[in-house]
Amino acid sequence: MLSDIPVVKQFQNGTYRLIPPEETLARVSRFMPIMGITRIANITQLDVIGIPVVMVCRPNSRSISVSQGKGLTLAAAKASGLMESIETYHAETITLPLKLTSYEGLRYTHEVVDVYDLPFIKNSAFHPERRLLWIEGHDLIQQDSLWVPYEMVHTDYTLPGTDGSGCFSTTTNGLASGNHVMEAVVHGINEVIERDSLALWELLPDEQKQRTRLNLDTVDDPACRYVLNQYALANVEVVVWNAISDVGLPAFLCAIAERTDHPLRRMVIASGAGCHVSRHIALLRALTEAAQSRLTVISGSRDDIFHDDYQRYHSPQTYQRFYESLTSPLPMQDFQTIPTWEHPTFNQDLAVQLKRLRSAGINRVIVVNLTKPELGIPVVRVVIPRLEGVHSIPQYQPGKRAQERMIQ
Repeated sequence: MLSDIPVVKQFQNGTYRLIPPEETLARVSRFMPIMGITRIANITQLDVIGIPVVMVCRPNSRSISVSQGKGLTLAAAKASGLMESIETYHAETITLPLKLTSYEGLRYTHEVVDVYDLPFIKNSAFHPERRLLWIEGHDLIQQDSLWVPYEMVHTDYTLPGTDGSGCFSTTTNGLASGNHVMEAVVHGINEVIERDSLALWELLPDEQKQRTRLNLDTVDDPACRYVLNQYALANVEVVVWNAISDVGLPAFLCAIAERTDHPLRRMVIASGAGCHVSRHIALLRALTEAAQSRLTVISGSRDDIFHDDYQRYHSPQTYQRFYESLTSPLPMQDFQTIPTWEHPTFNQDLAVQLKRLRSAGINRVIVVNLTKPELGIPVVRVVIPRLEGVHSIPQYQPGKRAQERMIQ
């Protein structure tokens, strides 16, 4: 599926891409009408932080109709948001061959993923004899093809659901696009590892979590320092935790809030996360995603944020936990001690990702190529059995790794 031809990171300003965001926009924006994308709105000035954030509207979406994008520049934010909307469209309108059969009926005639290593949901309807849809993917570690549940790949959330729905976690985790399929695969793997890292970090005891707090004074990357300065100028406090797991790739969780305890002046406590082979890119993604999350709540445009969410964002208990983190006397971690890998090509990033996953006992990294030939925009879905799914959804069911963490 992936060639050995080096895919060089020609753009390295705040993110690693094959080409600059302006060129990405020029390439893909002409396809917006085909995919029903009607608007790219710059919402940066709805907040005081100044980190570029956009919203991208696709009214007839089969999942959520608004996507977000962020970056160090407006062009980078636009490219980020547009590509997110594009990848969701691809996963809503899959035209690849499917099989409708049971797990038992498939595994004796085809190579199939071990479903018991996948993220089930609470009260899962899965049964080995129940018929469900399957789609073929390619395993990057064992270099073979195998079938995975379609429910873990598509994003068509309209009702009634597809045959066999209600078994596995249905999110956009691992859905990624790029200027090259290698770029998309690397991004998708980063996201799945990030979600696994966060799920495991959340299970740490409170004191142990506090010991993972990052000393932001030790951050020396110019782009990260610029974003931290933007927060300081906006009178916004920043807390970052090192969420690295046994996989060993840099992963961070960031939370931001106003420097005020006045109940009528409080904005939401927003959070962001990032994972990457490069520690400064991972941190920058967490920092900028927090600004994006805050503007998402301010703009009120997302289909998946409800009244209860706003109440939770403003709860006194949430603020108390945040300020306790700010004033914790426990020692903080030095940014320079966190592992990092810097390479000129995406191929080298992928090699590191696969090596680190294998070291953690992960022996499958499955990629379903969702690229539509008529559009030519690389889109993939990455499925990594044994890693935890998105822990923040109501249907989350802890997997084997989370269960092992719970009994430690």
